[in-house]
Amino acid sequence: MNRTYEVMYIVRPDVEEADLDKLIEGFEKNVTDGGGEVKSTEKMGRRRLAYTVRKFNDGFYVLMTVIAAGSLMGEIERRLRVSEQVIKFITVRIDEEEKRLAKVKAIRDTKVKRSTLPVAAAPVESAEAHAHVAPEAHPTEPAAAV
Repeated sequence: MNRTYEVMYIVRPDVEEADLDKLIEGFEKNVTDGGGEVKSTEKMGRRRLAYTVRKFNDGFYVLMTVIAAGSLMGEIERRLRVSEQVIKFITVRIDEEEKRLAKVKAIRDTKVKRSTLPVAAAPVESAEAHAHVAPEAHPTEPAAAV
């Protein structure tokens, strides 16, 4: 059964751009060779890490969205773990969240939207009616001397 996963990994900051592209292509090829599908790959650029990881304070972030079987994801994680260029990674299954969001959207679409209902015109009092009424002094305040 194929599921949808997000795989984010951080590559060492001393890796050249060409080597980074080659590394990304290698992981994409591993997914497609294993029978999976890469929906998207996003290079998020060089960012500062929250804490030092393997003596590095920053790294290149890469986010891949993959449709694959769980056994293939185990193999991809193994390859990420043994790669010297990857200093950290995380895999999150997102298909359940997509199902939940689709269900919520379907429920919202069936409900009547209040903004489309006609609004009854409420009587509006004119500003002139209020202009002739003098403001009353508060009983606890002393009257102002003129």
